Amino acid sequence: MFIKKEVERLTIDLSWKSSRLEGNTYSLFDTEILIKERIEAKGHQKEEAIMILNHKNAIDYIFEQKKEFKKSDLFHVKKIHELLTRGLNVRSGVRNIPVRIVGTRYAPLSGKTKIVKMMDSAMSKINSLDEPFLKSLAAALMISYIQPFEDGNKRTARIMANAVLLAHGICPISYRSVDETDYKKAVVLFYEQNSARFFRELFVDQFKFAVNNYF
Repeated sequence: MFIKKEVERLTIDLSWKSSRLEGNTYSLFDTEILIKERIEAKGHQKEEAIMILNHKNAIDYIFEQKKEFKKSDLFHVKKIHELLTRGLNVRSGVRNIPVRIVGTRYAPLSGKTKIVKMMDSAMSKINSLDEPFLKSLAAALMISYIQPFEDGNKRTARIMANAVLLAHGICPISYRSVDETDYKKAVVLFYEQNSARFFRELFVDQFKFAVNNYF
């Protein structure tokens, strides 16, 4: 019973903060009501509720199928993306159009064939790592960097990174206490300079937060 309650609490926190990082305006309290009682907050767009509930479904999936994520592959990344973007007018599958990212001069790779090849290479590299934390960190960064989908890439990266942690019996992270500006700066630093230092520090801090606050 205790574990179930802690999983629910982490699910609420992660669904809220991951959505918040994408511009969702739901409060943590409103997110809890939405997830527990399916009551949407007044004064918010329908899509915001869908985004949060999609997170809940994706998190449920990685908890239920955690053994599947011992090895990362594009199939699982696409499944998580599909769960996160369902009902949000986002095309599923690897994109075949260019994308640009607000706030950075970095331009992700274009061309579906090239993207698939790069994702397969990234997943292979992740699988070759021995340390679960490095696997998770690499998943968070590389999916965000490659931007394999038209939208929902960073959401997918965060949930995939947690799936890797769960697969290795490690507590996932909720990002609940992360500063949103710091998170965005850390990702942009990796985009533009391929420096993981700032993101790694943020990642470690959030893991420490998770260990001290869940389970």
